[in-house]
Amino acid sequence: MSVGSVGSVGDEVRAEQVPPQQSLGTAAARNLATTTKSAPQMQEITSRWVLKMLPWVQVQGGAYRVNRRLTYAVGDGRVTFVQTGERVEVIPAELCELPPLRGYDDQAALRELATRCSQRDVAPGDVIVEAGSAADRVFLLAHGKVEKIGTGPYGDEAVVDVLADGAYFGDGALLDGECSWEYTHRAATACVLLELTRADVLNLAERAGSLSAHLAGMASIPHQRTNRYGEKAIDLSSGHSGEPVIPHTYVDYDPAPREYELSVAQTVLKVHTRVADLYNQPMNQTEQQLRLTVEALRERQEHELINNREFGLLANADYGQRIQPHEGAPGPDDMDELLSRRRGSKLFLAHPKAIAAFGRECNRRGLVPESIDVGGHRIPTWRGVPIFPCNKIPISDARTTSILCLRTGEADQGVIGLHQTGIPDEIEPSMSVRFMGIDEQAIISYLVTAYYSAAILVPDALGVLENVEISRWR
Repeated sequence: MSVGSVGSVGDEVRAEQVPPQQSLGTAAARNLATTTKSAPQMQEITSRWVLKMLPWVQVQGGAYRVNRRLTYAVGDGRVTFVQTGERVEVIPAELCELPPLRGYDDQAALRELATRCSQRDVAPGDVIVEAGSAADRVFLLAHGKVEKIGTGPYGDEAVVDVLADGAYFGDGALLDGECSWEYTHRAATACVLLELTRADVLNLAERAGSLSAHLAGMASIPHQRTNRYGEKAIDLSSGHSGEPVIPHTYVDYDPAPREYELSVAQTVLKVHTRVADLYNQPMNQTEQQLRLTVEALRERQEHELINNREFGLLANADYGQRIQPHEGAPGPDDMDELLSRRRGSKLFLAHPKAIAAFGRECNRRGLVPESIDVGGHRIPTWRGVPIFPCNKIPISDARTTSILCLRTGEADQGVIGLHQTGIPDEIEPSMSVRFMGIDEQAIISYLVTAYYSAAILVPDALGVLENVEISRWR
């Protein structure tokens, strides 16, 4: 007998030992049974606190204009750089962010000024400039953090501010050859700086008449009386007696106010007629398809409200309202500084990992932040202001993120959401589903559309704590 035949006999013996089926199998029974089932689920759905907490304003005409008082503040932007290996260069047009060069458009001269910027690497703790010394150059901070140090009330050292990527200091030296440094600047981390000296600028101005004329014009602009926000001052008189001459005044408006147009998010939902006809029990397939599509659109809407370059909160926060953490990780002191920049703060927005990092800093100091109930959810607070999680706030490759602090509402000159209700075929506020017909393949199409935007009514309505480290464990 061959080996193969022995194996065949063994297989036959094992087959005979399997008892015959005596009842209906479960696989066949499921074909006739009505199972208990859930509605379709999706992991993308989040709490979407931004959509819930922003007050929404009706925009009937499709655009919202933010009128403000005339402001004379200029040169309050940040400078952008390009890096090639270890070499860092400033983008020539970005030099116009410096107040002395604001509005200058000679690209050839700007390119030459950019080439005259020399790179300087600074180690942590190194003093870049000393207070009281002559200021003869402007510094552009390409990377790192620089502490701006003044003198405290008792003669001790006090950190007045922390500068980060894109900042500049010493720009007054380009117009005034007699100015000096008011504060000491010291590197808090390893820094990459670009220096542009007054001598280089004047040397180029001797050959470029456009630059010489521009600098002379900027130096001759009369000083405008403004308040501390850069708005044109309103002349008032108080505390007087008798019959003095009361000042005359008026409130000047911004001649070119910003307008926010409603943005749109759309998709075309397709459902085969056979599915809609035959598979609608116990759940309507079209309704379930539409429900999940609406959820995805709302998630995209929240992402745009945070990250859109035109109206998103991160991109449109005023540079004067952006601060840096003093130690990298978000601590109670940083949150206090963020709160102190505005009145009536209503909420914080932070990535869940940033909230965890802040919790670790509180644990390290023995602090236990209170929590409040919001719609059945326990939300942590700081100084009574709730900290809502928002996973749409990005985390950089360096494991840093941002924490936002908002004052909301039109009456409080805060941050508001913009939408338009009452649109045709509306299923939710400012969201519509419009039937587009059935094609030759028997597929039904629905156009699903959401309209939205956001507006920051005054700059201090929104503050951002930038470059928050979320991976520091102590």
